[in-house]
Amino acid sequence: MKTIKWLIFASILAIGLAIGAIVFYAYQPFSFSKLPYEFSLKQGSSLKSAARQMKQAGVLSNDTAFVLLARLMGKASQIKPGNYQLDKPLTPLQLLDVISKGRVEQSEVVIIEGWSFRQLRAALNEKETLRHDTINLSDVEILQRIGATESQAEGLFFPDTYNFASGSSDLAVLKRAYQLMQTNLLKSWESREADLPLASPYEALILASIVEKETGQAKDRSMISGVFINRLRTKMLLQTDPTVIYGLGASFDGNLRRRDLLADTPYNTYTRGGLTPTPISLPGLGAIEATLHPAKTNALYFVAKGDGSSYFSSTLTEHNNAVNRYQK
Repeated sequence: MKTIKWLIFASILAIGLAIGAIVFYAYQPFSFSKLPYEFSLKQGSSLKSAARQMKQAGVLSNDTAFVLLARLMGKASQIKPGNYQLDKPLTPLQLLDVISKGRVEQSEVVIIEGWSFRQLRAALNEKETLRHDTINLSDVEILQRIGATESQAEGLFFPDTYNFASGSSDLAVLKRAYQLMQTNLLKSWESREADLPLASPYEALILASIVEKETGQAKDRSMISGVFINRLRTKMLLQTDPTVIYGLGASFDGNLRRRDLLADTPYNTYTRGGLTPTPISLPGLGAIEATLHPAKTNALYFVAKGDGSSYFSSTLTEHNNAVNRYQK
């Protein structure tokens, strides 16, 4: 009996000490080397995965303790993905609040796949919780302020959800989106398929932006990429409407006419060979991956079927028949 009592006592003591340690941990502020401190949590991250990501980013030193705290607080299933910016030291308990429910002083902006940089700037300008430092800056001046080396802003910012402290500069959001695009693009470029007719990561970004605009359903991305890769290899014109529309700019009224397809601009892929001078949209990771890992196909044509999907053809005759079937 004494042994059993001692075991029970030891168990209770151990549980009490463990809870005490977690409580002590919960209220000890993190020590960041610099502020603001930024980190990202991927879409679909579990509690353990989120804790591991924060440890890799240098936010956590003990991911196991953080996981135990989250479970103790009943927030294990409430982790919110996105890009976070911490503007002051936090305790683990406060950090848990930020990544689960979000704090009052935290806001977010969502950058959508397929947006143009003009649309991105408009979305930032409408965000009342941001400080609008870019409002009177040109695109080139914005690139200079965020340390970008490119001369054209189109396509350089990664579509994602960005969390920030209220009152943060819109330049800070753009810098994070730019850096995240560089990271994802270069990582995908390093693992690309061999012998693609793309000379640089920037050329991959250009084609990915076209793939993004042409894709109605995600399952078609790699096939659409495969068509464009085949056309580039055989020196065929890309002949893609979104590039023509982009080249028309503000003059486009929503109706693409035959004369528009014949009017030469640097972005008219019906009149000019190869890629456009710059991207035409902000491509997401799916479009980038599809561009650098295209489907193995003989298709040279595709046409929208009217339900968001596309029909792919390897001959002009088959393509014309598909156009008559789905477009006329």
